[in-house]
Amino acid sequence: MEAININDFNNHKIKETEIIKRILSGEKELYEILVRRNNQKLYRIIRSYIKDDAEIEDIMQDSYVKAFTKLYQFKLESSFSTWLIRIGINESLARLKEKGKLYHLNEQSDNLRSNTILEIPDNRQLNPQDKMVRNETKQILENAIDSLDIKYKTVYVMKEVEEMNLKEIAIALDITVANVKVRLHRSKEMLKEKLYEVANGKNIFEFGFSRCDRITENVMKLI
Repeated sequence: MEAININDFNNHKIKETEIIKRILSGEKELYEILVRRNNQKLYRIIRSYIKDDAEIEDIMQDSYVKAFTKLYQFKLESSFSTWLIRIGINESLARLKEKGKLYHLNEQSDNLRSNTILEIPDNRQLNPQDKMVRNETKQILENAIDSLDIKYKTVYVMKEVEEMNLKEIAIALDITVANVKVRLHRSKEMLKEKLYEVANGKNIFEFGFSRCDRITENVMKLI
């Protein structure tokens, strides 16, 4: 069997199904690839529910460990990331319930007033002043997203930041695709009310290399 280089975790030529099959056959060290591939996405989505970074990392670790222990239940025809996100969301909701802050995420959304989108500037070479403005604008966008109700914030982050498709989001949140669309449009409408120009949304809530390494190392110690 061909060896897999852990350092090539972002090389998606290494099929997810192959990695999972080999983990289940005993090569548990390959789970590190799945952890590294999903760290930023899982972080961003859990952050839609929980703001404390230490608690977010704790939930991430719990989610990865739970996913590993139940990996034999995973159906290979679906996406591992979607399955993992479901676990992460359930863990987040359990934490909120413990704190008495359980939100009813499946409530009917407000009526959609308009179909509006955020205009995202294209990436370009920036001088120091422009970079400072971009960073400040990015912070404004992050704050605006944080101000949204959880049910809107989660959908926005999944679709606009992580670029998940509508079906994946619906499965992860256990709602209909139509409801996903309504929440997405509503989130954009509310954000547009708060912002005039925003930074590139794909750069927000980053999960940097050192944090990625720490989470990955902790998870691999626990499994």
